[in-house]
Formats: sequence, structure tokens, C-alpha cells
Amino acid sequence: MRGFRSGTRPFTCLQCRLITGRSTRSITTPLHSLRPVRLPRGTASYHSTPRLQIDTPPAPKAPIFERPSHAPKPNIDIKHIRLNPELYAQNCRDRNYQAAAAYPARINDLFAQWQAKQHEGRSLRERANLIRRLIANPSLSRDDADEVAAGFSTLTREQLLEEARKLKSSLSTIEDVESNLVSEMEALAIQIPNLTDPNTPIGNEPRLLTLLNDHPEPDPSSSDKVWRSHVHIGAELGLFDFAAASTTTGWGWYYLLDEAAQLEQALISYALQSATRAGWRQVSPPSMVYSHMASACGFQPRDASGETQIYTIAQSASDTARNKPELCLAGTSEIPLAAMLADSVIDDPSTSLPRKRVAVSRCYRAEAGARGAETKGLYRVHEFTKVELFAWTEPDQDATEELFDEMVDLQTEILGSLNLHCRVLEMPTADLGASATRKVDIEAYFPSRRELGRNDGWGEVTSGSICTDYQTRRLATRAKLPSGKLIYPWTVNGTALAVPRVLAAILENGWDEEDCSVVIPEVLRPWMDGREKIGPKGRRG
Repeated sequence: MRGFRSGTRPFTCLQCRLITGRSTRSITTPLHSLRPVRLPRGTASYHSTPRLQIDTPPAPKAPIFERPSHAPKPNIDIKHIRLNPELYAQNCRDRNYQAAAAYPARINDLFAQWQAKQHEGRSLRERANLIRRLIANPSLSRDDADEVAAGFSTLTREQLLEEARKLKSSLSTIEDVESNLVSEMEALAIQIPNLTDPNTPIGNEPRLLTLLNDHPEPDPSSSDKVWRSHVHIGAELGLFDFAAASTTTGWGWYYLLDEAAQLEQALISYALQSATRAGWRQVSPPSMVYSHMASACGFQPRDASGETQIYTIAQSASDTARNKPELCLAGTSEIPLAAMLADSVIDDPSTSLPRKRVAVSRCYRAEAGARGAETKGLYRVHEFTKVELFAWTEPDQDATEELFDEMVDLQTEILGSLNLHCRVLEMPTADLGASATRKVDIEAYFPSRRELGRNDGWGEVTSGSICTDYQTRRLATRAKLPSGKLIYPWTVNGTALAVPRVLAAILENGWDEEDCSVVIPEVLRPWMDGREKIGPKGRRG
């Protein structure tokens, strides 16, 4: 069924409408200027503000979710939602999508109304057919039982024509109501998050799967080792310039200098080499996407406060008047990679799937988190380079999990070879985004985060998700079986390497206080001119 309908107004999020009861205003500031846009949590778009969920009525009436006419047409399995309303409602509650928990019941209410209108419409069409027959052939007997029962046997031709006009008007009204009911069901269904995999822990606590490498300091109380934050190390070695970035762009941006800039390229090259050797084909994707494409991917990166922001491209008044689709900066190359096969058909999935891709891109996130000491430096930034893994698989649990395990193995291989102490976690329902049915995170140990009392020093550096057909249904990506039947492939995505956090972890874990240097992981040295360490240098111009 169709989840969107083209219209004359610019893109407006369903959740905003559910809460405010009115369309949000379009951007009228000059084109190309950027602004962070706050959006509510629990939707298939970028929204994640818990307060807005609380204020949402328990049984909202959703207006039509509009999309550009050229956008892919989603096909959500509404029948499965209707037949399993409590399954979907409980899944929403487990994920803290409290507003969406009311949607399955609301969909069933709307479906009952739609069925009633269908019955009413059938009755009126039968009456209209009788009148049409009498008008077309007046010589027919007026003693037909159906015509007598309908009260038409005594009507003149003029009266029949008038009755036909009334029936046509009534049928048009009913069809409009039916269309609105279908659109409202589709708009609600598209906001419901993916069902959760049985491997996913229910609640807020992740499950430890394994550890990588030995802990650099398992007993801090008996150790005299001096640890430094990467901010301090970068200042000591002249690797960063946060002051200039603050003047140039503001908080959350940075300059990488000398060996840090070289280390960034080394990390990218190493991650790409590892992925391509494992059969992942390289793609260089765009950094800007349509907002409705990002929404279809269910993109919702969440920070510690449960909020999220994206950067949208402001539209001129003329673009708004021409209904030009809104653009945004991609928070991850997962979005343009998924969109590569939007509104397309893959031939014979048994031979053409899986399709594995790896991409390097700049990523943009407004990161609406606290501006405390734990977010200083490179840990939480607005723009960064990331190597992303993305794949389409057959809609088969075993085949998809096999590829997912391959992806997680590649992630652990990369991070383990960088000599980072990491833990691999099966993430709980409360941490899943709308698209994921299962999510595995890898967290690295950051000495500076331990000193700040943040999660015992652990910080996320990679993530991987199975999204089943959540994205392909919303992007109209299908696969054709030899029989001609169309199916929806499943998608898998994960971070091969996010540069700033991994770079920060390398600096902190490789720091040597005695000679004020950082040990360069051996696997990166071919891209670092063979150097083993980054040490202090004289003042640079």
C-alpha cells in the first residue's frame, strides 16, 4: 500500500503534525545556508524528542504524510500490523516509542471505518447501476423486483437523472473519505518501528558478547601510569586546532594538523583495504540527500540526552513555491547507499545477492548533546569522516545473519589490529533506531572518559544493524524471483571505521608520558611513512 501522497505543500513530518495539528513552516532563508532542525523521537524520520512523545495524544489522528511525486512509493505491510496489533504495540513500548504504541489500535479503528464506507459505497453503486439501466433503456419493465425495492419504478426520467446526480455526489464523498482513511492508515503504519529480533535484549541494558585485546590498566588503583585525554595530547604534539575551528565554524568542528591529518587518511586507507579484500565494493556517494530519502531509511542517530538534530539546506522562496524537495546533509553514507537501489528491481536475487558496498564520506550531525567536558575534543563533533559498510541480502534470516556476522568480524578485525581494548555488545531495545531489528555496537576504552566517570571509560566507535525489509519497503527496492514474483530484499549496515573517535582512542591508548609520544599501530605505518611514533616537534609556522 502507498505510504505517501504527493501534494502541493513542502515535506512535513507526521509526528510534528500529530502534536501541533498544523504544518510546519518551510525554510525561507537563503539557499545553501545551514541550520540544525530539532525533530521528535519515535518516528521513521529524524525525530527523537521524548517530551513531544509524552505530549502526543494516546490515539492520534494522523493527517496525510506528503512526499514529492517522484519519490519512491512505500509499501508497508499494513495487514500484518492489523492482524498483530498487540505485537507491534508492545514492540513500540519496548523501544520507548510510546506515541507509536497507539498506532496499531488506531489503524484497526480506521480499517473498520474503511470497511463500513466500502459497504456503504457498494450499496450506492448498486442503486446507481439500476438507474443507469433505466435511463439507458426506458422501455424496460418497471416491475423488476430490484427496481421496485429501490423505489425507482414510479420515477420519471427527469427524477431518475436527478437521483443519479445525487448518487454520484454521494459516491464521490464516500470515495474521498475512503482515500483519506487509507492515507491515514499508511501514514501511521510508516511511523511504526521495525519488529525486534529475538537476539535483542529487552530493556535498557546491553549484553556483552566478547572483548578485544587486554585492558591497558585493569587495576587503576595499583597503577602509576599517567593517562592523558586526546585533547591534551593533541595540544602537546600540535595535532589539533580547535580555537581556529571555533572561530571559523563554531563548537563541534576541528582542524586536524600534520600527523593527525595523515593519521586520518591512514585509517581510511586501512579500513578500505580491509573491506575490499573481504569483497566489499567501493562507492563514492554524495553527501547531500533528499530529506524524504533520509526519512525512508529511518535514520535516527541518538545522543546521550535522547535528542537528535540534522542539517537541512534552506530553500529560497521560489524553490518552496515550486515544491522543490528539501535537501539535507547525510548523517551517514548508509542513506545514499540505501538509496542507490531506490525504486528499482534486482534481477534473480539468488545470484545477484548479497550486494556488499563500502563507502567513505563526510558525515554531518548537529549532536544536540550536553556541552560538558566529556564532549570536548573529537568524541562528539558535527562533521567527520566515516567508512561505512552496507549490503542488500535475500529476505532470509540465516543468510542475513551470516553476512551480519561477517561484517561484525570485519569490524573487530580492524579495531583489534589497532591495539584498542574493545567490548562487543548486543544492544537492547531501548537503543534501537526505527529501522533496526538487531544492533551490535563496539565500544573502545578511552582513559579520559574513565577519568570523567563516563561509562567506565567505554565509548562507542562502531555500530552494525540488521534492518530486514524496513528500508527496502520504504525505498521501493525489490527483487524479482525467476517465477516473476517481486520480493523485498533485506539490508544490513555498519561502521567499518569512524575516524575522529578511533583517532582519539589511538592517541589516548598509545600515549607515552615519559617521552611525550604516541605509538602508531603497526598496521597504519605503511601510510605514515613508516614512522613508529608521533613525537613532539619544534614550533611550526
